Amino acid sequence: MSFLSDSAQSALQLLFQCDPVLWSIVGRSLWVSVLASAIACSVGMALGAWLGVARFTGRGVLLTVLNTLLALPSVVVGLLVYLLLSRTGPLGFLGWLFSIKAMVLAQAVLVLPVVTALTRQCVEDAERQHGEQLQSLGASPWMRSILLAWDERYALLTVVIAAFGRAVSEVGAVMVVGGNIEGFTRVMTTAIALETSKGDLPLALALGAVLLGVVLCLNMGIAALRRWRTRQDGVASAASREVLA
Repeated sequence: MSFLSDSAQSALQLLFQCDPVLWSIVGRSLWVSVLASAIACSVGMALGAWLGVARFTGRGVLLTVLNTLLALPSVVVGLLVYLLLSRTGPLGFLGWLFSIKAMVLAQAVLVLPVVTALTRQCVEDAERQHGEQLQSLGASPWMRSILLAWDERYALLTVVIAAFGRAVSEVGAVMVVGGNIEGFTRVMTTAIALETSKGDLPLALALGAVLLGVVLCLNMGIAALRRWRTRQDGVASAASREVLA
């Protein structure tokens, strides 16, 4: 018990004394996850919005594949990206393996199906409510996808937050393609795994506390967005009733 309390006390000292090793790992981890989430959201939201309104042969098969990719293990994503970036791989000439760029690419690939699937579902639900009206006005599928995505922009913000949460808590893919190199490619999740295996619990506990804090803030952000959206819908409904009255 004293070992656990001593480790916790040492972890708090690392946090509040602004340990440079600790906060460099945190900063690197947040930077990689933010960049990967931005890339995944840029591509995934456009693709998901289009899938939400498009109707074509093979759409059901494509959605089945997309939903299957949601359960794709992160280590498999890391392996695929590793094969692409290895010296004999098709992208080996880039020289990205065991670098921050490789980690960003792996996390973006991992998060992309999540963003695409959630965006598709959100836009498709909106399409059921407003699609016929937009079609009667002559809106093309791409225009409908843009308009519906904009109408659901607050719901899509939760998709962005969920994407970042998925990225920042991932360990397998970044360890495979990044190599967990100290001071270069080590992030919070890989550092926790390594320090725990070494028995250095204070640093692992401190990083775990920061990671839990980040996830907690993300969940609080999602809850706040939902409450705000509910209040906005209530205000809009009340205004509509007053106009009709």
